[in-house]
Amino acid sequence: MSRRHQHDLDCAVATATGEELRVIRRRGFSLIDLQDDNFDPEVDQRLPLVFDWDEHELSHECHRPFPTMTLLAEVA
Repeated sequence: MSRRHQHDLDCAVATATGEELRVIRRRGFSLIDLQDDNFDPEVDQRLPLVFDWDEHELSHECHRPFPTMTLLAEVA
């Protein structure tokens, strides 16, 4: 992409988002070809940032149930 076209793209993105032009330039927007099946040169291969508490609890051998009010009353 030529410098002029990149500048036009950066200005359009800055106008649409309300961000400063320098912020848009730093983020590095570019045009993609939607006909190209492999347009992402940096495929995201990281694991998702999600923690599944149910899976975590099932993976532990020791399960201690939370005491209920009935159990607390019986102890006292």
